[in-house]
Amino acid sequence: MRTRTSWQVTRSVWHAMFMREAISRTMADRMAWFWMLAEPAAMIIIMVMVRTVAVGGSAKVSGADFIPWMIVGLFGFQLFRENMMRSIGAIDANKALFAYRQVKPIDTIFIRCYLEGLLKTFIFILFILAGSLVDVDLIPVEPLVALFNWLSIWLLGLGVGSVLSAVSSLIPEVGRIVRLVSFPLLIISGVLFPLNIIPHNLQQYLMLNPIAHGLELLRVDFFSSYRPVPGVSATYLWFWILPLNSLGLMLNLKFQMRLKAQ
Repeated sequence: MRTRTSWQVTRSVWHAMFMREAISRTMADRMAWFWMLAEPAAMIIIMVMVRTVAVGGSAKVSGADFIPWMIVGLFGFQLFRENMMRSIGAIDANKALFAYRQVKPIDTIFIRCYLEGLLKTFIFILFILAGSLVDVDLIPVEPLVALFNWLSIWLLGLGVGSVLSAVSSLIPEVGRIVRLVSFPLLIISGVLFPLNIIPHNLQQYLMLNPIAHGLELLRVDFFSSYRPVPGVSATYLWFWILPLNSLGLMLNLKFQMRLKAQ
């Protein structure tokens, strides 16, 4: 038999794990696809109702219509959050696969995040198409740059998820803390209300959050007249992405045997 290269082995492992995760994620529950669509739709409806009661009408947000503005921010945040949250349980959920020496803990995290990225992208595209049918403009003015920033948010979630996955597998309490802070993170990232309305002395601290930079950059690519929060920077976003992904990879390699044995 011909000896396979390391890349061929890794690719086979990823393909098998992807098929396993995809079937589990989309077919284990007959309502899985419904909830994937219903969750963001319900959030959008609730926030539109709150906005209508509080402000009265669909006012613009920094030069963009409120509904498209919120949809873009919500999907961008969900892309990050799902990568972060689902990575935490990835190692424990796939412990049986570690009997095969070809399977590494980092493989389980990457495949979960890859699947979540595909699902969120597909559902986002469905919402964009549905928006076009009901006169909600969700077509990006800079499609290629929007795709790059969408990928950047995905990579940020992958980096945070890979770090937290390793740490929470060694210290279970970390996973519980992360679940508690996920909702406050939704608020301080500028998903539900514009950070422009925050006083400057507080805004400068909120803009230390790289998620806010990713969402603002994504909105700039979708809306031609949108005015982002001052200080938004793609360089700052990648200043977080690269170290987090490097740290996550190093932690998973350093504690590989302990993660498999937990």
